[in-house]
Amino acid sequence: MKKIFLLLLASALFSACMEKAERNCSDFKNGSFEYTYMDNGVEKTSTFTRNGDLEIDYYDDKIDTITIKWINECEYIARSKHPKSLSEKDAFHFKILSTTENSYTFEYGKVVKNKKNDYVKFRGTAYKTN
Repeated sequence: MKKIFLLLLASALFSACMEKAERNCSDFKNGSFEYTYMDNGVEKTSTFTRNGDLEIDYYDDKIDTITIKWINECEYIARSKHPKSLSEKDAFHFKILSTTENSYTFEYGKVVKNKKNDYVKFRGTAYKTN
């Protein structure tokens, strides 16, 4: 009995000491951002400007207008406003996982499951530039 009590106490203390990720998501609903990603083994940087429900993305010498539908304070659905192909019609679910003063870490993936019936997720960090 004493071992169980000590185990529960240690578990409670450990949980209390763990720091929860800060999420001030409203700080990142608007602004200009930079994001570095890998594309076929090549590191690339894109920039984007978001203002509430509209985002303008700049990548690979292209510009894309994205509509944003906020689900809650830290999650939104992004969809190309003027898709030029079937793949550009896909919607993406973004979730802000943690924030700092000038960046946020996020997870994203297609809203629709892939052929294996899985939701494939990716992670990244965006840095506020203004």
